[in-house]
Amino acid sequence: MEWVTITAATVEDAKTLALDQLGVAPEDAEIEVLEEPKPGLFGRMRGEAKVRARVRPTSARESSRRERGGERGERRGGRSRSRGRGGERGGERGGDRRRERSESRGPNRERSNDDDRGERNDADGDARRRPDAPKVPVTTVRDAATTFLDGLFAAAGLSATVESSIEGEEIDIAVNGENLTMFVGPRGATLTTLQDVTRVVSQRRLGDHDTRLRVDVGGYRQRRKDALGRFAMKVAGDVLESGTPRILEPMNSADRKIVHDTLANMDGIVTHSEGDDPFRRVVVSRAPGN
Repeated sequence: MEWVTITAATVEDAKTLALDQLGVAPEDAEIEVLEEPKPGLFGRMRGEAKVRARVRPTSARESSRRERGGERGERRGGRSRSRGRGGERGGERGGDRRRERSESRGPNRERSNDDDRGERNDADGDARRRPDAPKVPVTTVRDAATTFLDGLFAAAGLSATVESSIEGEEIDIAVNGENLTMFVGPRGATLTTLQDVTRVVSQRRLGDHDTRLRVDVGGYRQRRKDALGRFAMKVAGDVLESGTPRILEPMNSADRKIVHDTLANMDGIVTHSEGDDPFRRVVVSRAPGN
């Protein structure tokens, strides 16, 4: 993907700002220092630091890794239709069940087992709201979630604003403020945990299994989506030019879905996933006949 250039008082500050803009963890980025502040009189520094950064390109892996995925990878060629339960279960038995469900949808609709939406409210086991149980109002779930998050950030001594929006049965909560990166973590791992805990507090304890709840901190999810989308387009262009498939780094289901959806309607390109979590990855290839 293209480089972004960041200027700040120190090199470390510039690197941090670059990672925030790209929405990736340090190990997923390439960073080059272009300029450093220079020492001046009385120990003061003159000038500013300048760095440039981009999402780290992933080179093709050896074909043996693709073979290891076997037939569990499902080829995708048209519009993505991911509808699952917020994750994937490796193994032949889980793959068979998913293929059976995919086939039941019609011969021309191959469904990815990258549910990747990750926002579905999965209760432990097979629990569901009983038909005779009263439905929990979506506003009640929202209020429980925002109250929990307000208290959490206050207890951490952080000033944060918690805003929410409701569309149908979907609840989106955005947390913004300063010094919140600790709640994002590498590749959003801490954010995923925060979202899961919020769901337990606001959905499962209330007996709600209808709403879908998403939590974002500092706009990380949107930045990550934009960065991955640009990276996927760059990879697809390289594949069209070279004809060589590209195996991307292991990703979680949400990130894989972003790649699949970005390239779903790109002429001459097909994508599929292979391998088992947490090492499951997307393969970008030329479509047959191209």
